[in-house]
Amino acid sequence: MQGAAFAQNLRETFSSPNGKIEWKAEGEENKVKVFEVAYRDACKGNKESQVLHITGYGLNTSDGGGRNLVLKDISKPKYISEHYQMLMGKKSECKNEANEIVYTFEDDLQRPLRMVVRLYNDGVAFRYELEGLQHTSIKQDLTTYHISEGTRRWFQEWTESYENFFPLSTTGKGGKQHWGYPCLLEQNGVYSLITEAGIERINSASSLKNGQNPEDYHVFLDENTQHYSGNWKSPWRVVVIGKKQDLIASTLVTDVSAPCRLKDTSWIKPGSVSWIYWAYNHGSNDLNIIKKYVDMAKTLHLPYVLIDAEWDEMKNGATIEEALKYAKDRGVKPLLWYNSSTAWIKAWGAPGPHNRLNAPENREKEFAWLEKMGVAGVKIDFFAGDKQETMEYCIDLLECAARHHLTVNFHGATVPRGWQRTYPNLLSTEGVYGAEWYNNESVLTKKAACHNATLPFTRGIVGSMDYTPCTFSDSQHPHITTHAHELALPILFESALMHWADKPESYLAQPKEVQDFISNMPTAWDETRLLSGYPGESVVMARRKGSTWYVAGINGKDESQKLALNLSSLTKQNSRVVLFEDSGTAKNPWKISYRKVRGMKDYINAQPRGGFVMVIKSKKRFAPNKVRSVFLECIECII
Repeated sequence: MQGAAFAQNLRETFSSPNGKIEWKAEGEENKVKVFEVAYRDACKGNKESQVLHITGYGLNTSDGGGRNLVLKDISKPKYISEHYQMLMGKKSECKNEANEIVYTFEDDLQRPLRMVVRLYNDGVAFRYELEGLQHTSIKQDLTTYHISEGTRRWFQEWTESYENFFPLSTTGKGGKQHWGYPCLLEQNGVYSLITEAGIERINSASSLKNGQNPEDYHVFLDENTQHYSGNWKSPWRVVVIGKKQDLIASTLVTDVSAPCRLKDTSWIKPGSVSWIYWAYNHGSNDLNIIKKYVDMAKTLHLPYVLIDAEWDEMKNGATIEEALKYAKDRGVKPLLWYNSSTAWIKAWGAPGPHNRLNAPENREKEFAWLEKMGVAGVKIDFFAGDKQETMEYCIDLLECAARHHLTVNFHGATVPRGWQRTYPNLLSTEGVYGAEWYNNESVLTKKAACHNATLPFTRGIVGSMDYTPCTFSDSQHPHITTHAHELALPILFESALMHWADKPESYLAQPKEVQDFISNMPTAWDETRLLSGYPGESVVMARRKGSTWYVAGINGKDESQKLALNLSSLTKQNSRVVLFEDSGTAKNPWKISYRKVRGMKDYINAQPRGGFVMVIKSKKRFAPNKVRSVFLECIECII
């Protein structure tokens, strides 16, 4: 439509490659009033459902541009098809496939502003592009999502660390009216998840705000004082769309993100971690406790141990060098914690080490020392929200860490926005109200089961989630979820660094089959499927590594319920299964059995706040893990 005059009533429609997602622009002459997104539901005879209305678009720039946009051109659809691999996450082989349309507008300054729209089979993404800026700052993103009252939604109120609950609501009224990504909606059985991806160092991250009109959710840019000259691109505004299973399987956040920028990734190894903090609600300044966690990692064949805060102030004359040597001598790779020194700082009583990573020269020196000492990675904590300078700092940390072969785990930080594709040494991010909160507040005790059954449909969709799960014992506040519920969480909550939070005495007191499960569980997956569930009520997911399926389910309710599953969609009838369930007795909480898929029911009876775990191996394609285990040997013996 290049160079053409637009009809008096503008109505242009484009579709995703599979035709399920439709994007419509409606307006008059050269003015677009609204962009509409529709979903064609194959289960309802391809009936079209309106799922999203974008009633505001454009920018507000410091030179007075970006607004009052006049449409000048709509490009022909361009088909995009790109295969890429992920070292971590829900899927190893990914495909970036979309139809791309570019709307070219003219703004107040008669300057071209492009809106690049991509229609995916599982959602939409769009961003803005400007050229020829001259010392210009971006003051506002004018994108507005109109969400009608009555729409079911699971939104978390925004906090700097994205640690909050996702309560079900049908209204935009009330609360602080400031919402952190991701934001989940449901209309007539179709789900939409609003988030963001493709953050570069020039960008601040965003969130959503609604004000006088509670149905209008505006993209809110965090602080950004940068002025730009030359070309500029916004992050991608991302909406994942489809049935629940489509959202769970979606890789849209990484699809739109920049490809890997590391030349060599062979040194990056996902794995499980023995974590020193949760059980003591304290850092890692006691060498004797560090040794206990290293010994547990060796016993359970966990590749890593995380030495958390306060290692710079070791007790009784011990040194961090002694701790690192103890771990390395036992074949356990150490990870070290750092305070980002941008939010909760030393003057306010925050733990250290402090101020070692902020200045480029100090960061380079520190990371070089870590590499020399054989440290495998860093956990960096307490970041200052979504500001542009925080995003730039995170990218600086990732790039410097990669030069020194260090993996990274961001805590007290924003949610994932696609960096794991661009910088695959980022193995996990917190950005979740996780098990650590059993130490901080009593509220998680009663809310955990429902919260845990909500996270796979919300936070878990956008990237690795360091919830620090599987707490069989109690720390400061008790938990009332069952043992099988807890064992299911490391499968449901994907994290390439899986931090096992409980104390060594707790894990080593479990049955040998449970210990072997912990030893063998992968932390990066080839495929992920949702088998059943509904946010806050229950979830059953299956993740595949090689020819082995790991199936986990939890009950988010305070009463028992049946958790549905269809194993025939995963594997053959003669495949072998080990099943972990709740026994119903406190003295011996486990019920562990060995079976074949043939003859199994299509549901599991889950106790209140209970759960289950299955490990399924194909008889013909069985390949033994490096670490032998009781239950794998038993499965092989089944005829």
